[in-house]
Amino acid sequence: MTKVELKDMRTKILQGIEMSYNKLLSDRQKEDGDLIFSENGKVIKVKARELKKTSRYIKPSEK
Repeated sequence: MTKVELKDMRTKILQGIEMSYNKLLSDRQKEDGDLIFSENGKVIKVKARELKKTSRYIKPSEK
């Protein structure tokens, strides 16, 4: 694979992860649920409604 192809693949993978996270967050917010994270080896429980959706990556159609 070329560097361009690898970059495109990496972007698509990161977009997929972001989409999955946003769907999980949205579902948990509707249920008024919690999300569990690990920070420096400590378990942290956060209300989903306290978090915002991410939008870091540019969609392929917006290039």
